[in-house]
Amino acid sequence: MTPTADLCDKYGEAIKVIPGPFISYGGKQTINGEAVTIDLEDDNSLVREALEGEGKGRVLVVAGKGSIRCALVGGNLGSLASQNGWGGIVIDGCVRDAEELSTCQIGIYARGTCPRRSEKQGKGSRNVSVEISDVTISPGMKIWADADGVVVADQNIDS
Repeated sequence: MTPTADLCDKYGEAIKVIPGPFISYGGKQTINGEAVTIDLEDDNSLVREALEGEGKGRVLVVAGKGSIRCALVGGNLGSLASQNGWGGIVIDGCVRDAEELSTCQIGIYARGTCPRRSEKQGKGSRNVSVEISDVTISPGMKIWADADGVVVADQNIDS
């Protein structure tokens, strides 16, 4: 994978940087793939539903409104994502079971941790354009993450 800093240098404004910080919690330190999006707040029902499907190397982008009230991904979902071939998960919110997540062979980036689990009411929207900070991410966009940050592009970028 081309480092995010190099992508920014090469492609300039075609690459949008999602303002951080984002922290790596997964066993892989890099992510790149096609975005699958979920828009929600404090309810991870749709996250589980998405991760139960075949990932095909795609990246699940969870627009959790930056909430620190609960975790949207934990050890069980990290394992499920890895088993089902997801390329990574980017969460605008928190994770839990950080030690378990570090053993999952998938890249997982989130804002922080919270030991409280989320609600399970089936609320939210899947496969819609989402906003994280001031960046819009639509299904099918390309997303990358590494130690320098999380970036996205809406055009075909050679990485």
